[in-house]
Amino acid sequence: MKVIILAGGFGTRLSEYTDSIPKPMVPIGGKPIIWHIMKRYAKYGFNDFYIALGYKAEVIKNYFLNYKTMNSDFSIDLSTGSYLLLENGNDIVDWKVTLVDTGLNTMTGGRLKRLQKFVDNSPFFLTYGDGVADINIQKLLDTHNNNKKMVTVTAVHPGARFGELEIANGIVTKFQEKPQTGQGWINGGFFICNPEFLNYIENDQTILEKSPLESVASVGQLSAYKHHGFWQCMDTKRDKETLESLWVSNNVPWL
Repeated sequence: MKVIILAGGFGTRLSEYTDSIPKPMVPIGGKPIIWHIMKRYAKYGFNDFYIALGYKAEVIKNYFLNYKTMNSDFSIDLSTGSYLLLENGNDIVDWKVTLVDTGLNTMTGGRLKRLQKFVDNSPFFLTYGDGVADINIQKLLDTHNNNKKMVTVTAVHPGARFGELEIANGIVTKFQEKPQTGQGWINGGFFICNPEFLNYIENDQTILEKSPLESVASVGQLSAYKHHGFWQCMDTKRDKETLESLWVSNNVPWL
């Protein structure tokens, strides 16, 4: 199955980093977050990636174009441009990565629509380039196959912005700093879509989360995979620092 990653947005809420690089390239533990996302899929044997580019597309293209040399020692002959890898490096992957420029101002639905020519008659994975989770990708796929709906979305509990207190008779009985809430479900990304879903996307200005998903839900063709484990998006500098602190403490559930 193909894995499509939406990686073309401006990332304005993370402007401390995205003035110079696109959000999917913001590093966690020295590796861009898109690498972390791809590692999760590859863990379950899904390594055929299609990345929808837009803002600062050249940065992501150069990263993957130079992936081997950036992760290995090498010798280069500057007169010819030829090079020789001196060792295999510390991050050998067997991924196939297709990078497609889907336009600077294209919306999320439009970016997916532009990849239609790469989608065959089989379901495909779809996710955003800015969120990680310890999601079981195989169980997500099993849910999609069992429910036999057009689209499956991963539902997650959002993280609380503030610490949570449990109080009884004026005494705090439990203190938990910024837990993942147990109330409500939100779109956590990590979709599986059947190819006919692309017919619900009109053009470049279509927002994936608006009419396409709303329409599919209205006809009973949107199923949910409830993920109760770790999930964290990276919308703000605080989110980035949260993920970085987990990496530093060697607590990296998404890998």
